[in-house]
Amino acid sequence: MGRTVLVTGAAGFIGAALSRRLLQRGDRVVGLDNLNNYYDPSLKQARLGQIEAVAPSGAWRFERLALEDGESLTALFAEERPKVVVNLAAQAGVRYSLENPAAYIQSNLVGFGNLLEGCRHSGTENLVYASSSSVYGGNRNLPFHERQPVNHPVSLYAASKKANELMAHTYSHLYGLPATGLRFFTVYGPWGRPDMAPMLFAKAILAGEPIKVFNHGKMQRDFTYIDDIVEGVLRCCDKPATSNAAFDPLQPDPATAAAPHRVFNIGNSQPIELLRFIEVMEQTLGREAVKDYQPMQPGDVVSTAADTSALESWIGFKPATSLVCGIKNFTEWFTDFYD
Repeated sequence: MGRTVLVTGAAGFIGAALSRRLLQRGDRVVGLDNLNNYYDPSLKQARLGQIEAVAPSGAWRFERLALEDGESLTALFAEERPKVVVNLAAQAGVRYSLENPAAYIQSNLVGFGNLLEGCRHSGTENLVYASSSSVYGGNRNLPFHERQPVNHPVSLYAASKKANELMAHTYSHLYGLPATGLRFFTVYGPWGRPDMAPMLFAKAILAGEPIKVFNHGKMQRDFTYIDDIVEGVLRCCDKPATSNAAFDPLQPDPATAAAPHRVFNIGNSQPIELLRFIEVMEQTLGREAVKDYQPMQPGDVVSTAADTSALESWIGFKPATSLVCGIKNFTEWFTDFYD
């Protein structure tokens, strides 16, 4: 059996897909998730069932555990001593951060601090952690690249993700922990989250109910297919961050460091208008959407687009799944899973 990889958020959208791939290629996976009710826990349980279905005997261990539980997390690290840690656990969602900010502070800040301490004391050789395109906040200089400053977040969720990057860099600097932050751009696909647009739209369209189209449809997102995200994470698992020998403290590069810490965008680099996304979903479902045009929501941004040249140079991979292909795969899964 291969190395032990700890995947937090293992019952989540990305975490479950990553866990399956790791097991299929021969790694041993310790999955951690608190199975909270932010969205339907039965979907999380179904994802866990998919993982168990592909797991060889002894290769999969699941622990129901929250990152905020520092004592239990410390004990798990001491027992398993994972070589690689992939942190995908977080309180997700931009809009929900306006309703329940405490959840973000506890999970995304306190919890991530506990995780860093676990990596530090157990000899973890590589940490890969989820950041987000939301860190670019009010920036309108598209496409976003990692050398741009991210000093103007417009949601607490975004601020917590920027804080994660700063915290991870500090541990890389102080303790030599190799850490890679991946700024995910609007991930979608089969087994996705019910609070995100693809699932919300598909349910409403099939039920003949209105879908909320924010900013009157004048939005663009860099939709990135789940398999492309997982491939990028896997390759970063296999290539720990290193220090940048050319790092200049007089002109510091925000994406690299003298410490073994790197930050990369991971997106499809093909921003799609929201109305075009809805049109493709209408075509694949064979139904027309009833559109309820709404104003811009607090904490939201108008457009996202990823410059992924740094990631491609680092791991030799660039997301490329087309929207038409990705939506087709999503709607086929959706109509089958929800009958």
